[in-house]
Amino acid sequence: MTTTPGTPALTASGPAPRTYRRRLRPSAGRQHHAGPLTYVLLGLAALVSLFPLYWNLIAASHTGERVVAAPAPLLPGGHLLDNLAFAWNQVDLGEALVNTTVVAGLVALSTVLFSTLAGFAFAKLPFRGRNVLLALVVATMTIPPQLSVIPLYQIITDLGWVDQLQSVVLPSLVAAFGVFFMRQYLLEALPVELVEAARVDGAHSLRVVWHVVFPVARPAMAVLGMLVFVQAWNDFFWPFIALTPDGSPTLQVALAGLGSGNHSVNQAIVLTGALVSTVPLLLVFALLGKHIVGGITAGAVKN
Repeated sequence: MTTTPGTPALTASGPAPRTYRRRLRPSAGRQHHAGPLTYVLLGLAALVSLFPLYWNLIAASHTGERVVAAPAPLLPGGHLLDNLAFAWNQVDLGEALVNTTVVAGLVALSTVLFSTLAGFAFAKLPFRGRNVLLALVVATMTIPPQLSVIPLYQIITDLGWVDQLQSVVLPSLVAAFGVFFMRQYLLEALPVELVEAARVDGAHSLRVVWHVVFPVARPAMAVLGMLVFVQAWNDFFWPFIALTPDGSPTLQVALAGLGSGNHSVNQAIVLTGALVSTVPLLLVFALLGKHIVGGITAGAVKN
């Protein structure tokens, strides 16, 4: 029996299975590279995403009359430093930046810590009523925050915390989303054998958390900390109720009174303040973004 080149040899049971599988998967093991069209689409998406920030910078460098005039300016002006100095002195943006950094940092640290502990308990510690308690925690995510404003404001009024930073920090020490997020991550990333091995070695609960849970959960903790920090930095609703622009405001509360004048609002000053509030977030992403992505990749667990 003769065979032609490139045709697998036939036997009594059919073609050789190994050769046949290779012909079905000719690209197995190869590394695919993005083509020029992919880079063009990614470049366009990056330009579209960066354009609002670019126009914010352009608007902050013009006068208020030029910002609202048509057509809108697309090239830089010469009033950026003047607008920045006016906005900085009108509402004391320096104090507002410090207050916002303190509030966002404390909220992020406490949320990451408590959410990791609770997520570990729900994921790996067997106890009675665990599923019911988890369902209750998740159910709180469906309650609008506006419903708790009145009783929460009565509490901070009775405690004498109105216009103080603790009135913004303490209600946000832990979040249901953070607990559920860490629970889902530890459910897959933390093998129960590691916890059992630490127990066999005589480690108590705090030592298990410190030496086993935290190292495994570090990538998810970094991501959760970033999300919570950004959310706390941009939060406006509750800080606007608990704080006042004349007391110890956060940045978003201070921006609410920025640019106001005699029966008019200077939009250039408002956009200058918005630019100031955006720059710290960009610096945080620039400094920590690569570490977060690297931590996620290093912390991946393959079953």
